[in-house]
Amino acid sequence: MTKIYIAGPLCEKKSRNFLEEINKLCKELGFETFLPHRDCGLYNGDKNKIKEISKRDLKEIKICDIMVGILNGIYIGAGTAWEMGYAQAIGKKVIGLKTDRKVEDSIADISVIIAGEVYIVDSIPELKKQLKRLQNDKIQ
Repeated sequence: MTKIYIAGPLCEKKSRNFLEEINKLCKELGFETFLPHRDCGLYNGDKNKIKEISKRDLKEIKICDIMVGILNGIYIGAGTAWEMGYAQAIGKKVIGLKTDRKVEDSIADISVIIAGEVYIVDSIPELKKQLKRLQNDKIQ
């Protein structure tokens, strides 16, 4: 089964809820998902937990087929940028989702390299269309 890693900001409940919406869409399309806050938990100040979370996240990036990275907000989160960059570097399909403003108006917020190298969609319906396209290509 094709697996999707869903990357995005985790600090605020509203952001986590949005990630869960993306997770629901992916599940409805028949994908297996990895959602960091659901599957690893949130950092709570325990330094041992940092290593545990980072090891699991790294493992999941390596075994996923597709990454969906949320690019909304004033700036892309450092963790999301790192996850997307690493996934891209190891040959994973990476889709950015930017629903709050046009990409052309947000280059300073999301970086030129992400805008130039990552396929970015601007709506949930466009994300769904792209995921179906990748699904039909039968990613292994």
